Amino acid sequence: MKSVGRYGLLAVAGVISLAPLLWMMASSLKAGGDIIARPFSFDPGRLTLTNFRSMLDTIPIGTGFRNTAIVVVVKGALTMIFCPMAGFAFAKYAFPGKRLLFATVLTTLMLPTLVLLIPLLLEMSQLGWVSTFQALILPGAIDAFGVFWMRQVIMAIPDELLDAARVDGAGELRIFASIVVPVIRPGLAALGVLTFINIYNDFVWPVVAVNDEQHQTLQVMLSALAQNIRSGQLGADWTSVWGQLLAASTVAAIPVLIVFVFLQRHLIKGVMAGSLKG
Repeated sequence: MKSVGRYGLLAVAGVISLAPLLWMMASSLKAGGDIIARPFSFDPGRLTLTNFRSMLDTIPIGTGFRNTAIVVVVKGALTMIFCPMAGFAFAKYAFPGKRLLFATVLTTLMLPTLVLLIPLLLEMSQLGWVSTFQALILPGAIDAFGVFWMRQVIMAIPDELLDAARVDGAGELRIFASIVVPVIRPGLAALGVLTFINIYNDFVWPVVAVNDEQHQTLQVMLSALAQNIRSGQLGADWTSVWGQLLAASTVAAIPVLIVFVFLQRHLIKGVMAGSLKG
């Protein structure tokens, strides 16, 4: 009986969590007037793709997807390569200043993102990287949280296993690639999912670092479309603009939903692996 009640509460929580997402997707297929007049109704006979067509005519969402994909792939690759290597060094090597350096890395997690915006922007300006992919990719590519997570996961690997590989003549890079990486695969998978979500949803830094439409990411374009609701720049009925925004948000949510559905088990396993204390 207790299990039935527990599953019932989980079901209710799931419905409450999914309700806004389902409403967004359903409303994106409704005419603008119906979204306002009948926000909670759903008539299959009145569904339309007008919002999606108008949205495609209003913003270059394909360019936003392309730019976001470039940033996700390149920045994500840098994170997935260097964070495990840094975590390996902090977990398994002894060197002067190790504790101080690791404490410094952890300290950066306490700094609000807004505090770093102006120094980073000035740095990008001095390098001539404003409104470039370098500005979107390099800052934050080696994430402090990723380094900490990888250290926690790698700490669980027995030192005897690594020492045995050294006795057999394996170099440090060979040990890392052939022994450490396969063992920490669940943690790496979880880091990959979280990295994808963080980069894909990032808005604050891209909107500051990029001033031209050519390099705008998807989230910045969605924000520009939302601004049109308040400013009326589209010259269209405001209910139609709401429909376009819901359509664009639906399209933007699809990649995240796909990643979560297919990789949720790896995310859970990785979180459990990263929770081990070192």
